Amino acid sequence: MPRTSPFIITLSSMEERILVENSRKYTASYAKVVRAKIVLFAAAGMANVQISELVDLPLRIVTKWRKRFYYERLDGLEDQPRCGRPRSFSPSEHCRD
Repeated sequence: MPRTSPFIITLSSMEERILVENSRKYTASYAKVVRAKIVLFAAAGMANVQISELVDLPLRIVTKWRKRFYYERLDGLEDQPRCGRPRSFSPSEHCRD
């Protein structure tokens, strides 16, 4: 029997509206769309295993975004700064070689 997530997601009407908009945007990045779908499926009461099959991502990724939304709400779905030194040149300058 699959384990249920301890992170039960309930959405306010504003959060649901924003997530639905993000999940349907053609111009949004793939990551934003998938994160919105994960949260919407979780709010619908789906298990992480079912969500991972629907969005075709590993279970640990689904668990990560569900947990981050639970603790940080919409702000948790944004990318966090990465460690390390920032790039000293743009990708377009790198490709000119």
